[in-house]
Amino acid sequence: MKIAALFPGQGSHSVGMGVDLTTAFPEAAEVYTQVEHVLPGLRAVIESGPLEDLTLTANQQPALVAASVAAYRAWRAHTGLTPAFAAGHSLGEYSALVAADALSLGDALRLTRQRGELMQAAVPVGAGAMSAVMGDPAIVAEICAGTEGAQPANFNAPTQTVISGTKDGVEAANAALKARGLKAIPLKVSAPFHCPLMAPAAAGLAPELQTTAFAPPVFPVYANVTAQPNTDPTALPGLLTEQITGAVRWVETIQALAAAGADVFIEFGPGTVLTGLVKRILPDARIINVGTAAQVQDFTL
Repeated sequence: MKIAALFPGQGSHSVGMGVDLTTAFPEAAEVYTQVEHVLPGLRAVIESGPLEDLTLTANQQPALVAASVAAYRAWRAHTGLTPAFAAGHSLGEYSALVAADALSLGDALRLTRQRGELMQAAVPVGAGAMSAVMGDPAIVAEICAGTEGAQPANFNAPTQTVISGTKDGVEAANAALKARGLKAIPLKVSAPFHCPLMAPAAAGLAPELQTTAFAPPVFPVYANVTAQPNTDPTALPGLLTEQITGAVRWVETIQALAAAGADVFIEFGPGTVLTGLVKRILPDARIINVGTAAQVQDFTL
C-alpha cells in the first residue's frame, strides 16, 4: 500500500479550522503555537475570524499551511504511518514540503505570508479575473492561445480548467468558449493567480526562496509546474518561483501519482476540494479526508 498525501490550496479555509486538532493532539497544538510565534495575531484570526480577515490572501495562505500541517502531524503521531509521496494544490505545495521535512514550518509560514502579500500587490484590484471552464481542456488551451491576456491557470479535473488573466482577456475568452459550447463561470478571487500578471510577485518572492534552507524531502513531492516527483532541494526555489505564474497541472499530477503506485489518497486539512477533484480524475480511487480530530481518531485503512 502506498499513500499519497494531498494538501489543499486557497478556498478551503474556514474560521475555527484545526482548533479541535489542537485540543486533542499536542503535535497540532505545537503547530498553532508556532503560528503565533512567527506571525503574531494570525492564530486568533484562524480560531475566531472574522471570515473576511481570514479570507485575505496574506492571512489565508499561512493559515491553510498551519491547518493542513496540524492535521498531517496529528495523523502521523496517531497512526505511525508515513506517505510514499505528497503533492499540494498551488499554495498546498508548501504544506507538502513541510510534511516531507524539506521546508521548516516557520519558513513555510513566513514565505506564504510574503507570497500572499506579493500576489495581492501584483495587480490592482479589479484589473484581473479568473473563470472556471467546464469542457475539453484542449479547446480551453486553444482559445487562450488566441486570446491576449488569458491563459490556463489550473488543470483541475478532466473537464474543469481554470483560466486567469486580465479582466478584458478573461471576458473575451469566456465569450469565445461559450461560442464553442463550453461553460465559463467567473470566480470571486482577489487577484488573477497563476498567470503572467503575477510576474512581479514571482520576482519579489524569488530572492526569499533562494535564501531559504531547503532539505532533501523524505518522500518525493510532486511539483505543480512539472507534475513530476522532485527530491532535489536545490530545484525547489525555481519550482516555487515558476509556480506563481505557471499553471497547476493537477490532473497530470494525480495520474502520475497513480502510475507511481499510489493506491490511497489522503487530503490533509480543511475542506474536500481535492477529494472531489481526485474522484473526477480517478473515479475508482480510494480517497480519505483528514481535517478534524475525529477524522484522525477514526482513521482506518
